[in-house]
Amino acid sequence: MRAAGVTEFGGPQALHIVDVPAEPLGPGQLRLRVTAAAVNPTDTHARSGAYAGRDPVKQPPFVPGMDVAGVLTGIGPDTATDLAVGDRVMGIVVPTGAHGGYREDIVLPAGSVVRAPAGASDEQAATLPMNGLTARLALDLMSLQPAQTLAVTGAAGSFGGYVVQLAVAEGLTVVADASKADEELVRGLGAQHVVRRGDDVADRVRELFPDGVDGLADGSVQDARVLPAVRDGGTVATVRGYRGDGSRDLRVHPVLVRRYAEEREALNRLRRQAEDGVLTLRVAATFPAEQAAEAHRRLEAGGVRGRLVLTF
Repeated sequence: MRAAGVTEFGGPQALHIVDVPAEPLGPGQLRLRVTAAAVNPTDTHARSGAYAGRDPVKQPPFVPGMDVAGVLTGIGPDTATDLAVGDRVMGIVVPTGAHGGYREDIVLPAGSVVRAPAGASDEQAATLPMNGLTARLALDLMSLQPAQTLAVTGAAGSFGGYVVQLAVAEGLTVVADASKADEELVRGLGAQHVVRRGDDVADRVRELFPDGVDGLADGSVQDARVLPAVRDGGTVATVRGYRGDGSRDLRVHPVLVRRYAEEREALNRLRRQAEDGVLTLRVAATFPAEQAAEAHRRLEAGGVRGRLVLTF
């Protein structure tokens, strides 16, 4: 079974095609033939060994990847699902060892897999599960109400873009950051206010909302630098484990998407929103799996808008 993985942690050049055994199909599980796997920043951290200490599997190869799309090829015994063999599907992967999205065949819990959005290519579908569920979880944790205000950093990225679109659909007033080159993109996602990105983004938000915004989704990982944008007692969602500085009664929620990895209805809701045009599925470029190293180089060089996608 072909996969793109590493036998030794390192830079992009460490990624190469490896042979991995087929995974057994058990109760409550589905087997997918993977045709597309999105490339995310978390994959580059996995490739470099940042998560090695918490991976229960210690033997290489290690296969990154948290997003897949393809064809359902098997249904395990005693599996409750409305899917059928042959359906086009997408799923979220919690990687362990060789069990990552960059492989041409994978077994996942039934709760992690839903139909691909109608009208979307496999490459487009692969951009939705992990980032979409991360955005959904961030908004659920903050529990903002319609007409409240939300600031989004990293709004041109996949996570930030989904947060903007979901928040606008729920009646929130969104102020998002963007570079000059990305301002039109971010406005197109629905943000009612756009401020210039940078270390002073909190000051720019306060110019628009002097009392501070009700919530903040910090997709650009600015942590303490952007907390001043939020009013006293407001709420913050972070994506790299940051828990705040304990000031001003801010409610800070580190967003760990693994908590939603089997929230099938949440993923199905995202599918429907993609079909309805609420969410935009953005593919920046595709690479054959054999060029996974080049995809990682491209991502780490910065400036990618949308997701890079590996194809099998």
